[in-house]
Amino acid sequence: MSIFNDTQIAFQHKSTDQLRKAYWMFKAIENPAVTNIGIAALNFTIKNNFPFVETVVRKTLFDQFVGGETREKSMEVVKKLFKSHVGSIFDYAIEGKEEESAFDHTCEEIKQNIKFAEGNPAIPFVVFKPSGFGRLNLYAEVQAGKTLTSSEKEEWEKVKKRYEDVGQMAYDRNVVLMIDAEETWAQDAVDELVNGLMEKFNKEKAIIWNTVQMYRTGRIEYLEQDLKRASEKGYFLGYKFVRGAYMEKERERAAELNYPDPIQPTKEATDDNYNAAINFVIRHLGKVSGYFGTHNEKSTELVMDRMREKGLANDHPNIYFGQLYGMSDNITYYLGEKKYNASKYLPYGPVKDVVPYLTRRAQENTSVAGQTGRELMLIDKEIKRRKNGI
Repeated sequence: MSIFNDTQIAFQHKSTDQLRKAYWMFKAIENPAVTNIGIAALNFTIKNNFPFVETVVRKTLFDQFVGGETREKSMEVVKKLFKSHVGSIFDYAIEGKEEESAFDHTCEEIKQNIKFAEGNPAIPFVVFKPSGFGRLNLYAEVQAGKTLTSSEKEEWEKVKKRYEDVGQMAYDRNVVLMIDAEETWAQDAVDELVNGLMEKFNKEKAIIWNTVQMYRTGRIEYLEQDLKRASEKGYFLGYKFVRGAYMEKERERAAELNYPDPIQPTKEATDDNYNAAINFVIRHLGKVSGYFGTHNEKSTELVMDRMREKGLANDHPNIYFGQLYGMSDNITYYLGEKKYNASKYLPYGPVKDVVPYLTRRAQENTSVAGQTGRELMLIDKEIKRRKNGI
């Protein structure tokens, strides 16, 4: 029996009405075919400014998965989470924009988040997505070693400056800055930028953290190389570990362009790889910090077991756990109850602008085996427990 099945702890923050609404929402996205039709219809209605659609989105997906329209409006959620020893990681959830003005705006938003997080234990990290700072195709061209035009060179310099600016601000204000992952054909370019920031700003401790997708092949070797370089140059490493979010896209591209599939061959191989990353962090805890972003109960418990074996405090400063807001509360709130460093990724942004993020969340829920079913089972169990007065 899982240690994460205590629904009274998991849903202490939700009213019964909120649970019922969450139940029907997860029920609606349980079927992949229905979900895809619903997403297509939603994107069409948002694009064409249909009346009342924003209101419907706000009362369903938005309420479940998003903290608020602004960081300030999200603070009510932040305070509520922190009462349960759960931190919040602001995630400016605007995706799919490719204008320089949008990249500048996102960079400014991250700077404001850094200021907002300074000295606030309820906000342990600030995060940004590389495609929020520059075009994904530009990262890909740089990674492929293509000759850039003069305008593309200027564009890439702006990308590098955005990284440098937020890295410097995070260092100056002692706020941990985490950079999310992208597709493999752009990730090497991202890694090079992030490693440069690590070398510059992680001399005393890990201020800059990278993200490693463990459904990829060769990631343990990558970590070992990183550690060797960091040891030689004298800086600390911080990583967020995830399984990954682009499997179908990665496989299709590899087949289309005839290069080796960069994704682990099976779910079991991915799980083994993720668990190997857990052991890597525990072995090198003096030099490496880990944020384990996972909805997998076994991986979460493995981290806890390894910590216990090493005699580490539950709130060891080099080990964090995280789940997405609106999902896997059974894991997050149990960890918070036991005083581990638990946290939620807390997206925010205007309703219309976060629809791409929300549709991606809905699709991921249907594609992860058992995820939606587990949410439904736990919610149903808690509603019945309350009804029976247990």
